Amino acid sequence: MRHLLFSAVIGAAAWLPSFALAGTLEVQPVTEGIWAIVGEKVQRSPENLANNATFGLVVTPEGAVLVDPGGSWNGARALDTVIRGITDQPVKYVIDTGGQDHRWLGNGYWRAQGAQIIASADAVADHQARGSMQMTMLAQLLGAAFEGTEPAYADITFDETYTLELGGTRLDIAHPGPAHTPGDSYVWIAGKGTVFTGDIVYVERILGVGEQSSITDWPAAFEAIAALAPEHVVPGHGHATTLARARADTFDYLMNLRTRIGALIDEGGDILEAPKVDQSGFAYLEQFDSLAGRNAQTAFQQMEWE
Repeated sequence: MRHLLFSAVIGAAAWLPSFALAGTLEVQPVTEGIWAIVGEKVQRSPENLANNATFGLVVTPEGAVLVDPGGSWNGARALDTVIRGITDQPVKYVIDTGGQDHRWLGNGYWRAQGAQIIASADAVADHQARGSMQMTMLAQLLGAAFEGTEPAYADITFDETYTLELGGTRLDIAHPGPAHTPGDSYVWIAGKGTVFTGDIVYVERILGVGEQSSITDWPAAFEAIAALAPEHVVPGHGHATTLARARADTFDYLMNLRTRIGALIDEGGDILEAPKVDQSGFAYLEQFDSLAGRNAQTAFQQMEWE
C-alpha cells in the first residue's frame, strides 16, 4: 500500500515542479531514478535539523546512493524517512561532497544502516580540522535535536576522482579543487545528464565565502562542472535547475565579486571599504543582505595576497 501511495504521489508530481513530503524537506523529481531533496535556505535550526541544504538520491535495481547524509543524526533520519517514501531500495552508498556539516555529520546514522561512505581525502581532512567547531555550533543551534550526532569519517577516500557503479548506473565523483570548502566534489551521472554539484553551486540564495573557502579556485571548480554540459544540475542549495541558472547565481556572482574587490585592491582601498563594492546585480538572491558584505570582506582578505 505504501509503495502504491507514493508511486501515485510521484506520478502526480510529473506535472508539478516538486512536492513536500516530510517536514522542511521537499522532494523534486529530476529525471528517471534521480531526485533532489531540497532543504531550507536559512540557518540551521531544531526544525530543519541542520538539513538546510540540497541532497540527492539515485535509485538503481541494486540499491540507492545518497548524495550528502544530512547535518545531524536526526537530520539523516529525516532524510531516511523521505527516502522510504520514494523507494524500498536500501541506501548502499553515501557520498560526502564537501566539508560543511550537512555534507558529513549525518554519516554515523547511515553507517549504522549499513551504508558505505565516500569522500575526497581533502574533505575528510576538512572534517577532521573543523569537526569540533561544527559540533559546538550545532549543539547551540539545534539543542536537544542534535543528540546522538557524532563525527564519522568516510570508508572510501580518493584524491581526485572515484567511479562508483551500482545497478547499471555509473557515478563519476570528482574533486576539481577547493571551492566553498577545501574538499568539494561533484557527482556526474553521464547516462542521465545529471550532475550533483555539492557546494560548488548555489542557486536561489547567495553563496557564502567563508574562511574555509577559496575565492581564487572556486570559479575553476564551477567551470569543471560546466564543461560536462549537464542537462540537469542539482545544486548544493536550492532546487534542481539548468546550467544557465547555475552560472548566473554562482559563477557570475563570484566573478563580479572578484572583479570589484580586485579593482578596490588595485586602487589602494582597504578592507573596511570592501562591503561597499557593487553587488546590487545579485540582490535578488535570498540571504543577500546577510552575506554580501561578509563575502566581500573575506574575498578582500584572500585576494590581497594573490
